[in-house]
Amino acid sequence: MTSIIDKPPAPRTQHLYYLDNLRVAMVLLVVIHHAAQAYGPADWWYVTGDQHAPVLATLSAVGGAFRMSLLFFVAAFLVPRAADHKGSWGFVRGRLTRLGIPFLVGSATIIPVLMYVYYREYRSYPPISFPRYYLDVFLGFGAQPGDWTGPIWPDLQFGHLWFIQHLLAFSALYVLFHWLGGLLRRVRPTMTLARPATILAQRATILARPATMPVRLTRMTGNRSLVIVTLTLAAVVFLVRIWYPLDQWVPLFGFIQAEPARLPQYTAFFTAGVIAYRRDWLARLPRSTGYTWLAIGAALTAVLFWTGSDTRFLAPGGASWASACWALTETFLCVGLSLGLLALFRDAFAGHNRLTRVVAASSYPIYIIHLPIVVALQFAFAHAGLPTLATFVAVATFGMAISVVTAVTIRRLPGLRTIL
Repeated sequence: MTSIIDKPPAPRTQHLYYLDNLRVAMVLLVVIHHAAQAYGPADWWYVTGDQHAPVLATLSAVGGAFRMSLLFFVAAFLVPRAADHKGSWGFVRGRLTRLGIPFLVGSATIIPVLMYVYYREYRSYPPISFPRYYLDVFLGFGAQPGDWTGPIWPDLQFGHLWFIQHLLAFSALYVLFHWLGGLLRRVRPTMTLARPATILAQRATILARPATMPVRLTRMTGNRSLVIVTLTLAAVVFLVRIWYPLDQWVPLFGFIQAEPARLPQYTAFFTAGVIAYRRDWLARLPRSTGYTWLAIGAALTAVLFWTGSDTRFLAPGGASWASACWALTETFLCVGLSLGLLALFRDAFAGHNRLTRVVAASSYPIYIIHLPIVVALQFAFAHAGLPTLATFVAVATFGMAISVVTAVTIRRLPGLRTIL
């Protein structure tokens, strides 16, 4: 059987439908994750109640370990082609339109409404109008109450829209480094004239190779290199979490809502996505490598569901062996499931039809609008009397269905297709 690494890379103009399908799957996992937030993890959430299930806390921990990193990878894989096609400034304008406008609109509407509902439902302050809340509490123009319950003051936050904000920042950094690389390429011919003739001869040999012979830069990283990269990333994650444990959010540069504990993974995966496009890694990824890492990720997932995420051997941060163990486990799970799912979707879920194309085109608005839908469903089922897991399944199922239908409908409205 011919390995996929021996096949020629797919033409750059070919649409990779398996990446669309994978992106949809990850966005729907985000919906499931937020549906579980009210019933599993101990994190702050917009809805609180007495229904809790430890298995949902583990589900959130597993999903949080890889889901957003993989979304950053897929998003980054599409960046170089868009930038090459539109040019740097055209790409920046497109990003500001497609990312900046939804981020600003969502931050000014969706999140304040959710926080206002939380203020009315769970804080024992006299009721106030939404405009007053928006100015005094959400934006912080009013005085902070002495018995403020938090989680932060003011209530200003971006909620799930942090992902869009990060994509905008990463895209800007890509354009900056691409521009710096162009400067170096323009300087390089002058530097080459002063190099020894032997180096020039070596380059001529490389250029003379047949087109079917991949040069070193296009070779897919092997398992040994992947282990080294994963261990290095885990070490960086552990060092960051000594000072910034999981679920501690900070205003990076005073404006970017960031979780430093996972920022190394997001940065690494976005960078890997750009490199994967330039070096055609996805087409050259051997099945054996992809499925080996998928098995690693699946095995770690099974262990976590067996032990639970709330154990003394795992800690969200700090200078401890438990923190180092969780950083190592989470990073291997992240790399394993991400690499494995990329191979699995490439090999088994590359098909498409009209429905999958419509849903894939709406994956971005699904992400933007799903949160208020999920929170509304959590309030609606709060007094339904269902068991915890049944409540979660109902919220997750209806949340995905309503989000998809609403997103597809919204995207058909005049003028919104170019933004969403």
